Amino acid sequence: MSRRPKLSFWQIWNMSFGFLGIQFGFALQNANASRILQTFGANVEHLNWFWLVAPLTGMIIQPIIGYYSDRTWTKLGRRRPFFLAGAILTSIALILMPNSPHLATFISPMLIGGGLLMIMDASINISMEPFRALVADKLPEEQHTLGFSVQTMLIGIGAVVGSWLPYILTNFFGFSRTPSVEGEVASNVIWSFYIGAFILISSIIWTVATTKEYPENVYEEEVKDEQKQKKFYIPRAMIQLLVVQFFSWFALFSMWVYTTPAIASRFYGVTDPQNIKFQEAGDWVGILFGIYNGVSAVIALTLPLIAKRIGRRATHAMALSIGGLSFLSFMLFSDATWLVIPMIGVGIAWGSILAMPYAMLANSIPHKKMGMFMGLFNLSITIPQITNGVLGTLLFKHIYNSNPFNAIIAAGIFMILAALSTFFVEDKFDK
Repeated sequence: MSRRPKLSFWQIWNMSFGFLGIQFGFALQNANASRILQTFGANVEHLNWFWLVAPLTGMIIQPIIGYYSDRTWTKLGRRRPFFLAGAILTSIALILMPNSPHLATFISPMLIGGGLLMIMDASINISMEPFRALVADKLPEEQHTLGFSVQTMLIGIGAVVGSWLPYILTNFFGFSRTPSVEGEVASNVIWSFYIGAFILISSIIWTVATTKEYPENVYEEEVKDEQKQKKFYIPRAMIQLLVVQFFSWFALFSMWVYTTPAIASRFYGVTDPQNIKFQEAGDWVGILFGIYNGVSAVIALTLPLIAKRIGRRATHAMALSIGGLSFLSFMLFSDATWLVIPMIGVGIAWGSILAMPYAMLANSIPHKKMGMFMGLFNLSITIPQITNGVLGTLLFKHIYNSNPFNAIIAAGIFMILAALSTFFVEDKFDK
């Protein structure tokens, strides 16, 4: 294997900076999609079906993009063309989604919004997967944990601003949180999506302009080594990580789908998405989501130091345990303001989820096929979300007793199961 030179912190920062914009758009989607869809008429029991489009498109798109980005060689390199294409498509979807009622002539805004949610997630995936592969492409093994941690930090920064933006626009710039016409989206959310589109494409352009990729001949030695291995094989660590990822992302899917209706019903006493209190709950959820993302950004650069002392498995297990207990602690509070405390714990878990599994995986897969394996590993993210989405209505009615708050408590249990599963993962750097 050819030896990759170490990169400086700012070189790693520049090559990952586009992730800030990607996560800005992703955060807007996570914090606002449920209330947008409910505004368009979606029933809370059926929200999981709309959210299914995200993991379904990711499951299809990421392995394909990974496969072709491994084999794409242009003047821009093999990953950067996909960054640009995904950024352009995502920006268009961000602009169109909150304007779905204006696009509805023969189809309901709810269906248009669901369709744009699918397009947005597919476009995000076109950019996201090559970013993961680029870290492994450019960095030597001993910098993988740092590389993915810097990505996590930028993800956190982008997500904080993206999650808080509707609240900021309302409370500091006077944008209304109440729709001017029933069935439409409030102006604070609409303008948040516009700003998100601009930031996303600008940050991607920054990475494309400041980061060069290695030419094809750098990988020639690795190709010769891989050709000796005629059989296709899946690394053992990747299979073991699937269990950890299943429980982690099953929990996260529940959080994204049900946090807004859960907090609105339990802490604000409303279930009607047209009620101003529901919109206030939605804005507060944006703040809470921003907090957990902000914590992940802060914790990201401490993860390599902790992992160096206790190992990556123990670091990840500890973070997931904190996240699980934080979800369970929602039961202890009667005022939504205090939910800031458990969201700090969720942020610790989120920071580790975005970095540690990829760091453990990157050291066990061949560089020439990095994009393909990273794309396949995305199945460990999409399958649990699809499972949750398919079973969601049954779970909501019969296990959660039609109470979205119970879905948050269940998320805590699944996160703790993920923590326990981490100790069964083999990591050569922990030996």
